[in-house]
Parts: sequence; C-alpha cells; structure tokens
Amino acid sequence: MKACGLIVEYNPFHNGHVYHLQSSKKKTNADVLVAVMSGDFLQRGEPAIIDKWHRAEAALQSGVDVVLELPYVYAVQHADLFAKGAVLTLNSLNVDCVCFGSEKGKVKPFIDAYHHLKGKESTFNEELHLHLKAGLSFPEASKKAYEAVQLTTDGLDLSKPNNILGFSYVKAIYEAGSMMKPETIQRTKSGYHDPEIKDTIASATSIRNEINTNIRLSDKVINAIPKVTSDALNNYKNKSGLFHQWEHYFSFVQHTVLTKRIDELQQIQGVEEGLEFRLKKTAKKAKSFYHWMELLKTKRYTWTRLQRMFVHILTNTTKHELQAIHTLQTLPYVRLLGFSSRGREYINRQKKQLETPLISQIQSLQHPFLDIEERASDTYYLAIPHHKRSEIAKQEIGPPILVN
Repeated sequence: MKACGLIVEYNPFHNGHVYHLQSSKKKTNADVLVAVMSGDFLQRGEPAIIDKWHRAEAALQSGVDVVLELPYVYAVQHADLFAKGAVLTLNSLNVDCVCFGSEKGKVKPFIDAYHHLKGKESTFNEELHLHLKAGLSFPEASKKAYEAVQLTTDGLDLSKPNNILGFSYVKAIYEAGSMMKPETIQRTKSGYHDPEIKDTIASATSIRNEINTNIRLSDKVINAIPKVTSDALNNYKNKSGLFHQWEHYFSFVQHTVLTKRIDELQQIQGVEEGLEFRLKKTAKKAKSFYHWMELLKTKRYTWTRLQRMFVHILTNTTKHELQAIHTLQTLPYVRLLGFSSRGREYINRQKKQLETPLISQIQSLQHPFLDIEERASDTYYLAIPHHKRSEIAKQEIGPPILVN
C-alpha cells in the first residue's frame, strides 16, 4: 500500500484541509493518507481550539486514514524542529512521500533551494548569527541570510509562511536520509494568516477569530468547514463548556512567573536573552494574556516566539529536557491517535518491520518525552471546569479512535 504523509495541525479541520488531502491523494496516487498532527499545543505557541481527539476524528471522517501525534517536544518549536519531528514520525512508519501545501505549488524549487543552501551553509550560518546578534527576530534574520546566499531558486519566496514550512520539510527529509519523496500542491484562495473569512476556503486563523469573537459557530464559520468539524466543535463545546484560547491560561502562567525565581525561569525553554527579567517586570502589570504579550513584544521578540515561551512556562518544560531533540535521528516511539479500517490495514502490514515502538497510550511506554506529553495534556485540560474535566480527558488512557 502506498502511503502519502501529511503534516498538519487541523486547528480546526476546514475546507482547505479537505482540498489538501484530496489533492495530495490524487497527486501521489496514494492508497492511504497518514497525517502527523500536533497535539493540544501548537507550533505558533497556542492551545488548540479543541483537543487532539476531536480534531483527529474529524480528519478521519473526512478521508485521512491514520493520525499520528507529533510529540510535544517537536510540536511547539520553530519551523525546522517542527519539520524534523514530523518527518521522523512519518519515516518511522515507512511512508512513501510527503505532500505539503505551499504558495509556490511546485516541488523542484524547494529541492533546488536545499541543494543550493547546502553548498553555502557556512556563509548562511554566519549571516544568520550576525543578524540575530544585531537584534533581528529569527524569521527576519533567516530571510536576510537567505538573501545573502542568493537563495531565490525559481522565484521561491521564503518570506511566505507555507513556503517556509515546505522548505523546512524538504530539508528535514534530506537531512534524515529518508527515502520519502517530497511533493507539494498550491494553496488556494485564502492566505495562511488571513484574519477574516472571505470565502468557503478560509484560513484556520480567520475561522478561530470568528469563533472566539462570537463564542459560537456563525454562518461564516459553518460555510468554511465540513459538517464533521462543526459536529466536533459543537460536541467539544457541549462537553467542556469552552473553546480553548490563551486567556483561559492567563492566571496559571501569571502565577508561575510570579512565584518562580529568576534562575528557575532561566531554565525554561524559550526564556533567553534576558526575557526572564522582562517577564518578572511585566507580570504584575499584565491585565490579560493579550495585554502581557503587548508589554513584552519587541522587534526582537516576535509574537510567535513569545507564545511558544509561554507554552513552555505553562507546562514547565526546561531547556535540559529538550536537549535530545537536536541530535536524535530516530524517534523513541510513535503515538497512534486513530485510524480508519484502511489505515488499520496499513498499520498491521507495517508492524512487523517497524523499528520504532508504536503506542496508543502514554502509559504503555516509559520515556521522558512521554512524561512531558502527559504534563502538557494535563495542563491543557486545566482550562475546563473541574466537574467536566475528568470525563473529557479520559481518552488519554483509552484506545485509538477507529472510524470505519
């Protein structure tokens, strides 16, 4: 069975994702679609609007055959580490190819750009370090370093968010020595961060904005998502009483910053370059999470970087705990969230040749990454009223989702 890999967050699963998975399957002539999906906290440093189980089920009901969890230690990271974790996850299950959405829509420029960069890697690293030292944010420093090595292969614009991620996927595939073949399809209609819904295919950002503004599913939202997603959103809201957003965690993270010593804050992943002092200085002044972000944000500290830092503060994830992710070339485990009947057939065929343990429950294996995963999951559900929390969180110790 030929398997095509998708690297996703589905926050929430929308019509653009339906287009992506259908186009990917057609382009690669795949028998099964294997998605590696971020868990309850996401790459941009945000809590998912609904939990991973409801998001996974919506994807499985829409044509995805296997949903794997991208470990937290890779999910809440910059693009290169996010891509590395996703590629290593798919590679562990012997997936044949990876198909990503991009503004470019052609895969050859990404491959050419990778080989071009490898030939000028030392210059690129020097330029990157120079611009970071000058106070630029990582995305801005990277952009200038790309320009310095003339990385403009076939008009590949590496300031575009999906092109950046796509380039990271291609780099991760080659650097892992994987046999997976990269493929891409062109994104259609909405931009990655468009703030407003303008069509039936809209960005996840615009859909979340609309939901959080109205605290319900408006007609605009319903027109931009498949019915399985509106069902998942409504079911989750009925069970939990909320759609997750940062403000639900403001008091938790504020308490942590106020009660930790400076040297303790310095140990948290993402707290660098004196941010621990700015955190302490602004913690008492902040009236909301959004207000706190405004107090902290500078040209050097991007919104996304600060949000990722706050996730790690919230989950008490230290730099020491994450050291291993930079050097690992294989994962210690792969976690299965759910599958279709076709996906189960694929998994059963792969099991005999898998070198990486395939698990569905956190408790079935002991590993430091899983300890962090459990901590992150427990933290995510803290936003839910106590009397509803245990019922909705019990899926963590249950079997994977099966959709026939």
